[in-house]
Amino acid sequence: MKMQEQLVNRFYRYVAVESQSIQNGGIEVPSSAGQWDLAKLLHKECEELGLVELELSSKCILTGRLPANLPADCSCKIPSVGFVAHLDTVDVCLKPEIHPQIVKDYDGKDIVLNKEQNIVLTTAEHPEILKYKGQDIIVTDGTSVLGADNKAAITNVMTALSTLAKDKTIYHGDIYIAFVPDEECGLYGSKNMDFSKFPVDFAYTIDSCELGEVVYETFNAGCGKVTIHGVSAHPMSAKGVLVNPTLAAVDFINMFNRQETPECTEGKEGYIWCQGVTSNQSTAVVELNIRDHSKEKYEARKQMINENVEKLRRLYPRAKVECEIADIYGNIADAVTAENRKAIDYIYTAMDNLAIAPKTIAMRGGTDGSFISTKGILTPNYFTGAHNFHSRFEFLPVPSFEKSYQMTMTIIQLIYEGK
Repeated sequence: MKMQEQLVNRFYRYVAVESQSIQNGGIEVPSSAGQWDLAKLLHKECEELGLVELELSSKCILTGRLPANLPADCSCKIPSVGFVAHLDTVDVCLKPEIHPQIVKDYDGKDIVLNKEQNIVLTTAEHPEILKYKGQDIIVTDGTSVLGADNKAAITNVMTALSTLAKDKTIYHGDIYIAFVPDEECGLYGSKNMDFSKFPVDFAYTIDSCELGEVVYETFNAGCGKVTIHGVSAHPMSAKGVLVNPTLAAVDFINMFNRQETPECTEGKEGYIWCQGVTSNQSTAVVELNIRDHSKEKYEARKQMINENVEKLRRLYPRAKVECEIADIYGNIADAVTAENRKAIDYIYTAMDNLAIAPKTIAMRGGTDGSFISTKGILTPNYFTGAHNFHSRFEFLPVPSFEKSYQMTMTIIQLIYEGK
């Protein structure tokens, strides 16, 4: 069976398992039962491939190791490498069930994803697909995301493990895997990892988009929650008594720079995003996202929130104002050192070997690697080959998918050769 066919068949097997996560603030991890189903399937497959130290934790985190395969006369220490992928697909108010379909030899025209519902992927709205004319492309049926984010990565890693397990002429060091839940709703899988089960020198996520994308710069990310307890009163006796928490919340939000919000920023520009307000006559809660590539500016934004809370307290002295700020993940680039930089270098060397033009991106978001890197394990990221993550118009060109797999195999080979 040709490699592209192997990849497509395995990908179809994984997307058939419904594993959409649920936003629940990490109260229960995993947030959905389907992630257990996928983890158990992968556990069985890893066992059949000869992985050892396999463990499926109480938080649905699957870890294991493919033992090194080295020549008898090799006494060198080969760096241990890890590969991380997430089990969940994102909830963007589409169907959790995924029904992929493949467009053979794409002709460069609009693609009817769903004739009954008149859902069409048009080249006018998605001109990026024109680059793949003549290629086989996996698309959705228009009712769900495709799930290449991140089941293309799981497919990539599992196919690489299968190749290495079967072909003993390919030498490599210890290879660890970590398949984690709930990345899409807060990186709760990687945050619950037992890193003693993942003793690697460095690792990779495969969780970005088109052919050639490389990410080792991400946001520093945090969240803020400001709770305003007002004073309720009947309108007929409210004068001098009522403290309206809703209006206090509005005043608080207006203290921030409207030009430093997601809709007004790009590239490495950071922001504070008021992403939600709930209120009633007694209490208002303002939820904030804090993002910046610069660690210094990120810390300054947290300080700005605290300063604005103090201003609000002075403006409303009879209100009780509480503030909680928490870090979520860090910028991968902040974890780069002269010693571990080779993990990034391997990506670019692999791309050079495979004649792939790199597209280095400072991601306005984060990956599991953004958190794992804060634990001393540098975890950069490279492409799956897919486009339009989190959309019904997500698509995966099969040749790009194969290139992603070849990246994994080439990096493993380079690590061995660099012994």
